[in-house]
Amino acid sequence: MKIGMNMLLWTTRVTGEHRRQLEAIRDAGADGVEIPIMEGRAAEYRELARLLDDVGLERTASMAFLTPEQNPASVDPKHRQGATDHLMWLLECAAALGASVVCGPMFQTLGAFTGQGPAEDEKNRAADVLRGVAPLARAANVMLAVEPLNRFEAYLLNTLADAAEFTRRVGHPNVGVLFDTFHANIEEKDPVGCIARHGGAIRHFHVSASDRGIPGKDHVDWKGTFAALRGIGYDSWLVVEAFGRALPGLAAATRIWRDMFPSSDTVAPEAIGFVRDLWERSRAV
Repeated sequence: MKIGMNMLLWTTRVTGEHRRQLEAIRDAGADGVEIPIMEGRAAEYRELARLLDDVGLERTASMAFLTPEQNPASVDPKHRQGATDHLMWLLECAAALGASVVCGPMFQTLGAFTGQGPAEDEKNRAADVLRGVAPLARAANVMLAVEPLNRFEAYLLNTLADAAEFTRRVGHPNVGVLFDTFHANIEEKDPVGCIARHGGAIRHFHVSASDRGIPGKDHVDWKGTFAALRGIGYDSWLVVEAFGRALPGLAAATRIWRDMFPSSDTVAPEAIGFVRDLWERSRAV
């Protein structure tokens, strides 16, 4: 098991200017960081990889939300091609970064709704797009981790069961599921039990508090959750994802209207220590 910290708490574009935060995250006991890939060129992420190697941090990556012209589920072939092109660029940057995982809602445009539930042809179109880029992910040794979102952000995949079925539809070993406890807190009838039932598809995990603040200071059943993860033999990344108000655009997108913690600098030490201690004390159920 490895513990990471999502850098979206500080920035949407990590550079050498964030060395202080990176070193603080390392000193707090993290094994790595999750780097947002939202813009730029592969060469820039190759340079960032050198910085992270120098600091001593491994990395995973998260993606930007797809635009309407990059919608894998769209009936418009130009929009599906836009999604394919974007995912190919994403994989190029992730390979340059040396990321082992790229995660996010790569199945539809965020906030795009039809007014009804997902149709089979929509899921099939989205699966076709993922299946088409999966060989590139395999060649780059990158896992594509599809993130089911809550109903207020997406409609195609909302639960772990939805996402597990979708990855079976894709049918490629380099396409799995990201399980995020914030979204599960909203959508799952049994946020712990669903891990035992569908956890075989989980390839990445976001430790995200029910209020997007510091994990352990919320009402998520962390003890049960970690025990369930141990029960399915999960032994990959546990990435802390918290959001604050430092980035106005991201705060608006994640609906953060009030401070969830005294300072962003307090999050990593508290959260990473909490995750490591609880994981070590957890036992499979």
